[in-house]
Amino acid sequence: MGAFFSDAVEQALSDLYYQMGNGRGRDAFHLLEKAAGAGDGDASCLLARCLSGAQYMWDGHGFPEDETEAERLLLQGVRQKSALAILFCLRTGGLSSILKQALTTADLQAAFDAIWKKAAAGEPFCQYTIGNVFFWQDFLLIQKTDRADFPSQNAFRDFVRENAARCENWFWKAFQNGVFLGGSNLEHYYQNGIRGLIAPQPKKASAINRLGAGYGYPNYQYLYARDLLKSGKEEAFSWFRRAADHGEKRACFGAGYSCELGKGVKKDAARAARYYRQGLETRENRENCCNRLGALCFYGNGVPRDYEQAYRLLKWADDQKTTGNWGVYFLGACRALGLGVPKDYSAARAYLERVTWYSPNAFYLLGLLYVRGLGGPEDLEAGIRLLQKAGDLPEAREELSHYRKNRFGGWNRR
Repeated sequence: MGAFFSDAVEQALSDLYYQMGNGRGRDAFHLLEKAAGAGDGDASCLLARCLSGAQYMWDGHGFPEDETEAERLLLQGVRQKSALAILFCLRTGGLSSILKQALTTADLQAAFDAIWKKAAAGEPFCQYTIGNVFFWQDFLLIQKTDRADFPSQNAFRDFVRENAARCENWFWKAFQNGVFLGGSNLEHYYQNGIRGLIAPQPKKASAINRLGAGYGYPNYQYLYARDLLKSGKEEAFSWFRRAADHGEKRACFGAGYSCELGKGVKKDAARAARYYRQGLETRENRENCCNRLGALCFYGNGVPRDYEQAYRLLKWADDQKTTGNWGVYFLGACRALGLGVPKDYSAARAYLERVTWYSPNAFYLLGLLYVRGLGGPEDLEAGIRLLQKAGDLPEAREELSHYRKNRFGGWNRR
């Protein structure tokens, strides 16, 4: 048996929180399933949190969100007499009435005392749990204390303020000892304070991302990298890579971009492509990962040339309408030349007409479509201008050689 919980729960806590970047989240989930099925209420409680979304569990583990199953497991944990489950159940609004009916004040106090003892002995997840009890003022329910127990409203407010403020110390202990959620709650506490009781301290909130990155949390390494990037510091990219290497998929675009362009690291298109592929599994920056990976596939840079995959990735990103016209040259080229998809001159025109930057290849292709009347009406004047804008591109020079100005200043085919 572990020092604080069953062996299964202690191993799961390590894999889910204390060493969250070790890639063993799924193993921890299965371990908890087995333990919960055997009657371990703490395992049921942790399983419930696994299914409760990013507010309670790191996205990097890849668990699905299932609110109904999470509620069932949390109640199961209560019935299995888990002190953790009892305290967390206080934070779930829909379950609070059930909890009140099922448990006495003595049960709540016993649960608090059990977790307090483990927190005081150094167990990080219990430290976080005790911090929550003070932060959310659940101690009032546990102690069955209200305004009537005090001589005045001010005396009651002072009591609540004094106890609520105790959350800060517990959250710090949890944050420093392996529970990233302690940092999340500290940031909330500093940024917002506790209404009517404790004033906000935004300067302290601004330090949380940096500290969390230093503690080794992959999600905080990503958040800190993002902060650095906003400040224009290239150091950001090393943190993106650290975060991505430990499973934080939101960081994969920044990590891939740094490897592709050689920002703070040797250029490595193959490594960039690996990061971009991992980034396809997250909602944040997915379109950017699609665009960059699609371009690598188009050119065969770091990956085998694959026009079909390039078109699929770039079109998906373009269809989301969140990255402007980033990939339209590639999409137009594929449609104009039949690269990976059937030729469609009308679609090629539509894509290439959206190019707003200097792109000789795009000017050449669109000019070619205009002068030959492909995908739309012939327009020699506009086509010639585009071919000329393509500069010294050999294909454009060759096409221009087939046209000459007539005596009226217009253009004719030779």
